[in-house]
Amino acid sequence: MKIAVVAANGAAGQLIVKEALERGHEVTAIVRSENKSQAEKVLVKDLFDLTKEDLKDFDVVVSAFGAFTPETLTLHSKSVEHFNDLLAGSDTRLVIVGGAGSLYVDETRTTRLLDTPDFPDEFKPLASAQADELDLIRQKNDLKWTFVSPAADFAPEAPKTGTYVLAGEVFTVNDKGASFISYSDYAVAMMDIIESGKYEQERISVRGK
Repeated sequence: MKIAVVAANGAAGQLIVKEALERGHEVTAIVRSENKSQAEKVLVKDLFDLTKEDLKDFDVVVSAFGAFTPETLTLHSKSVEHFNDLLAGSDTRLVIVGGAGSLYVDETRTTRLLDTPDFPDEFKPLASAQADELDLIRQKNDLKWTFVSPAADFAPEAPKTGTYVLAGEVFTVNDKGASFISYSDYAVAMMDIIESGKYEQERISVRGK
């Protein structure tokens, strides 16, 4: 497959590029500055400057975009609008690196993780922005999107095990009561999801075993 990874210089983006290349896919890194990923094909361009022409030849576009400061958090939703403008009505799939805060706490799907008393206050602004992003993309009926939430403890430096649990919209934990996944195992899950061709217009989640 021809895969573009937006924000390929980020921690998640670099590992998704690496995993895709190891599986033999043709990968283009889309970055704002000098490429730090393993991709040999590179497009140096800001996400919000991308055009339909830039993305028209890809089977899948992975958005590993993240904004973390208070003044930039709304860019999560803005990115959805921009991707919709570029990809709606096309066969190109959009797969988004999402957040865990918007996962529901049980099958009633009335309370999100970020709304619970124990959710850390310092992570609420980002979690809310990513939840807004998810709410918005659910409205994009002409876009072939998949939103992939990681576990609550999303660990950049943790080792790759090659294993994970694929779940739905409800927050889950392992038999030790932990919700954890390394960035490397998330990249494995992401590529399995892409290669499966499933989960169109769905939010799913992944965690370690």
